Amino acid sequence: MFDNLLRTEESQRKVGRFAWAMAWFGLVMGQLHALSRHNTADGKEDLQLPLTAWWSDPARKALKPLLDWADPDTVYLTYGKIWLPVFLAFTLCAFVVYRRRRPAGFQKWLWRVVLFGYALGVVSVAADYWTQWTDYNPFFEVAFVALTIPAFVVIMFGSTALGITLLVKRFRPVTPALLLTLQIPLALGILQFTSMGSAALPVMFAFAILGRRIALGEPVGVRTRRELADPVVA
Repeated sequence: MFDNLLRTEESQRKVGRFAWAMAWFGLVMGQLHALSRHNTADGKEDLQLPLTAWWSDPARKALKPLLDWADPDTVYLTYGKIWLPVFLAFTLCAFVVYRRRRPAGFQKWLWRVVLFGYALGVVSVAADYWTQWTDYNPFFEVAFVALTIPAFVVIMFGSTALGITLLVKRFRPVTPALLLTLQIPLALGILQFTSMGSAALPVMFAFAILGRRIALGEPVGVRTRRELADPVVA
C-alpha cells in the first residue's frame, strides 16, 4: 500500500514539494526547538559549548515571548513535535528516489538499510515527542534508547555510505550525494551550535534538493546504461 502511494508521477511531485518545504521549515523551527531545550534543566548543559552559548543567549532574549508561554519542559516538548513532519518528508522523498534509481546489487541493500534507518527516525521522533505533552513520562527514556539512538546511528553512517556509493556512480545532481557523504562531519559541526534534531539537516536538504527537482519534473536518480547492462556495479 505504501509503495502504491508513491507510484504515480503526481504523488511523487507532491512528496518532492513536501520535502523541499519541510527542510526549510526544519532549519528554522529546529532552532526554536533548540532554544527551548536550552531553557530546560538538562538543556542548560548545552550552553557549556561556546558556539552554542554565543548565539543561544541573545536569541533566547530576543525570542522570549516564543519561549516562556509555558514551563520550559512543555515548550520544549511542544516544539519537538515539528520533527515528525520534517523526518516524514525526507523519508518519503528517499523512497521516491529509491524507486526512480532502481538500484541493484550492493547499492540496493544499502538503500534498504538507509530507508529502514530513516523510517525508524520517523518512529523515534513520534515516540519522543508525540507521546509526551506537558511533562515527560517513563516512555521517553525507553524510546530514546530503543529507537532514537539506533536511528541516529543508521542515519549518520548509512547516509555517509550511500553518499559515497552515489558519488562513485556519478549520481546527478552531485550536491545531494556530497551532503550525504559529509553527513558525519557536518553533523558534528552542527552539534557545536544546536540540538540533536538539526544533525539530520544534511540528509533533509539532500532529499529536499532531489525533491525539488522531482517536483519540477526534472530527471533524478536514473541509472546509467552501464548500470542497467551490468546490475552488479549498481
